[in-house]
Amino acid sequence: MAAGLKRDPIVILRIDGEDLLEFVNGSGYEAEMVSIFSQIESPDRSLHDHIIEALGKLTVEQGIPPTSDSWVLSNIVEPALLSQDGSDLDKPVSQETFLEEFKIVAMSVANHLKEQPVIVAHSENTFDGSGVKRLLSNKFELDKTLSSAIETLPKDRNGKLSKEYLRVTLDTVAPSAGLPPVGAIEEMDKVIGEVFKMVNADDAKVVKEDEFKKLLTEILGSIMLQLEGNPISVSSNSVVHEPLDSSSTLLQPSPSETAA
Repeated sequence: MAAGLKRDPIVILRIDGEDLLEFVNGSGYEAEMVSIFSQIESPDRSLHDHIIEALGKLTVEQGIPPTSDSWVLSNIVEPALLSQDGSDLDKPVSQETFLEEFKIVAMSVANHLKEQPVIVAHSENTFDGSGVKRLLSNKFELDKTLSSAIETLPKDRNGKLSKEYLRVTLDTVAPSAGLPPVGAIEEMDKVIGEVFKMVNADDAKVVKEDEFKKLLTEILGSIMLQLEGNPISVSSNSVVHEPLDSSSTLLQPSPSETAA
């Protein structure tokens, strides 16, 4: 996924517990957590396990840094759970119990974040077909891009190309069409898979170069229409472990400047 997001701007977020407290005390808390509980509920697992998994379902939008990060887990999540010694986190799980205990733990997480804010690099992108549309609307650029993409593909003695190379070529064209690499985003791969079925792109037949280009253009057009109707949004969050105060030395005057 990171490869699919590399062209997008990175936003640096400071997660300090305020957004989490706002979420926990907000009107949407119960509905959101009931939805999450319905997804993770299991009679074979403890309340402790449910709470950890539920924290992992929340995002920076609710004020939770990535709990998959080992530093966040050991310095924020685990201390918050340990602070609940008075609670029996091994008792049977019910929705009511989960909502009550999760709120207590979440508020403890917020307190730990207030003491040790977490810096997160956040990137997001929406694939809505606009990049494909731009490429398809410029015939000169489209032909140049397709020609460049197929020039190194193996051809038979009649100069024909196998349709099995359509996926490889689409991956080569992807950056010019504002698409992520094949395999980077599951939802996008599903769209591509459906489009390939529609045009019988996987039948491994050989076609002339012009027909190959025509098929690829048709594939791009179908992907564009799919994304225009159902845009795919993805995001990436990574904890920044480099202390920010160390970078502040860049703003300090040098000894010579101080002396002057």
